[in-house]
Amino acid sequence: MYNNKKNHSKNNHRGGLNGFWVFIILLVLFSLLYLFMPSFNNGTSVPLSTLIQDIKNNKVKSVVIYPNYATAVLNKGSKIYANLGTPTNPVDEFTASGINLANYPNISVAPRSIFNFSDILTLLFIIVIIVSTWYMVRQFRSAGSGGIFSMGESRARLFIGKKQSVTFGGVAGAKEAKEEVFEIVDFLKNPKKYTNLGARIPKGVLFVGLPGTGKTLLAKAIAGESGVPFFSTSGSEFEEMLVGAGASRVRDLFMKARKTAPSIIFIDEIDAVARKRGVSFTSTHTEQTLNQILVEMDGFDSTTNVIVIAATNRPDVLDPAILRPGRFDRTITLDLPDLEERKDILLLHAKNKKMSGDINFDKIAKRTIGFSGADLENMLNEATIIAAKTNKPYVSELEIEEAATKVVMGPEKKRVRSDHEKQVVAYHESGHALVSKFLPESDPVHRISIVPRGMSGGATMYLPSQENKLYTKTKFITLITHMLGGRAAEKIQFNDITNGASDDLKKASEMTRNMITQFGMSDELGPVQYGNDEESSSYGIVDKNYSDKTAYKIDVEVAKMINSCYKKALEILQQHKNILDALANALIEKEVLEGEEFEVLVNGFINESGKTTG
Repeated sequence: MYNNKKNHSKNNHRGGLNGFWVFIILLVLFSLLYLFMPSFNNGTSVPLSTLIQDIKNNKVKSVVIYPNYATAVLNKGSKIYANLGTPTNPVDEFTASGINLANYPNISVAPRSIFNFSDILTLLFIIVIIVSTWYMVRQFRSAGSGGIFSMGESRARLFIGKKQSVTFGGVAGAKEAKEEVFEIVDFLKNPKKYTNLGARIPKGVLFVGLPGTGKTLLAKAIAGESGVPFFSTSGSEFEEMLVGAGASRVRDLFMKARKTAPSIIFIDEIDAVARKRGVSFTSTHTEQTLNQILVEMDGFDSTTNVIVIAATNRPDVLDPAILRPGRFDRTITLDLPDLEERKDILLLHAKNKKMSGDINFDKIAKRTIGFSGADLENMLNEATIIAAKTNKPYVSELEIEEAATKVVMGPEKKRVRSDHEKQVVAYHESGHALVSKFLPESDPVHRISIVPRGMSGGATMYLPSQENKLYTKTKFITLITHMLGGRAAEKIQFNDITNGASDDLKKASEMTRNMITQFGMSDELGPVQYGNDEESSSYGIVDKNYSDKTAYKIDVEVAKMINSCYKKALEILQQHKNILDALANALIEKEVLEGEEFEVLVNGFINESGKTTG
């Protein structure tokens, strides 16, 4: 819930700006009107001597003398006027030139009023200048409360903790992270319980995790559980095209947090302002903002109940000074959810949706390895939209499967393909699935599709029987071999190859190179790590800690391992060419084969020939 006072200040600020521009426009209009007023009313301007000469030559039909100027209508009908300046008596200007008004009945003198039009315009002009100046000074003085010069005011949004709808009950998964922050909530609720024993709760907590893993959600849950004011901002909001504006906003934010303590400051994407100093691409004012954050966090004492929570998915670029004890001295990593956590997240987001009673959430959780919490929520929302579009009364497992595929690969493309292209894609995907069937440590096939989505013409999906983070060398070889199964199938069936395997080759090459350089899985090069996980450092310099001779050996070993896997894929498909043909024909006919259909078809051929899987 937004703070009403803050909104009121913003509204006043907007209204003040509108009023300011109204005054500027009026000032310009009055200036123009004053400068060009005679020409709007009285025709062409001429010198006074010219007007007097026309009067003497009887070229003038009538003349009217005003306090500051005189107007005349010529015999030919045109109008002229002449400025008189500011004479004591305007008639004297004509008398001195030899014109006696008594002899010229066509010359009249306008009665002198207290305020003529020129005087009124001059007075209004002065009033506008005074009011505009007063307004500018007033806005400058109110810079701290939302004026037009309030560049240094923090733009953090203030939420009232007790009105936060998010609690730990609304955060599924992230069990370890929630356990870490329980003590923070307890400290905010019962600070004396800790301070009486001399304990110091971390001043700053850094949430690290991939996008969508729930960093912001967990920070809001802390505020909701503790019931304290929650200031939410982002690293980019401290930046401004004015030197010093970011540091000023940091000071203002921390000052407000101290006034409302106990409170929480949440800075999302802190890497925008906390990158390593001394790097060439880091601007001076960004470093000033970082320095101010460091100073403010150091300024907290043990009795200041303000906790700073920050989030980033790039901890490697943060300045070391911000990670030391006394600042962000606790780092909590939010990983992608595991099998049980994905199931919990799915059940949480399914509560407010009309779901079919026979949905197997265990199967969906296995199907969604690599999905973040945000991905899972988006998947269920997409499934609900799909069900609504087809006028279904509830969401079934069919819509969830379609939504999962859509999240990963994009929406289905409705384009016409030639029979040959369709046949090539069918053999390609059949090659992937069939090779994996006859390899050790392979995951079961979940679905085979030749429906084009995104940049892909088809896909073979797998359903892991268990979720492991430790991969054996055999597992890697299996993955690389069935990645090359599509290319092998094209070669066997058409004695030719296409560019459809480009993504497979990229992934296989990256995995093979990691096996050799990072995991020490090469018999030739041995258990040695070459280079770092990242090919280049944050300074843009390639981090290569091995010789050119070793680089050549790595290239040779990568090619050797990939070629060996490709040869294995060719052998499997040539041995089971009849199954490959049957599988491809089934895909051409149905376009999508579920895992159960794939197993029935393959096992039928195996049982008939008396062969066993190996």
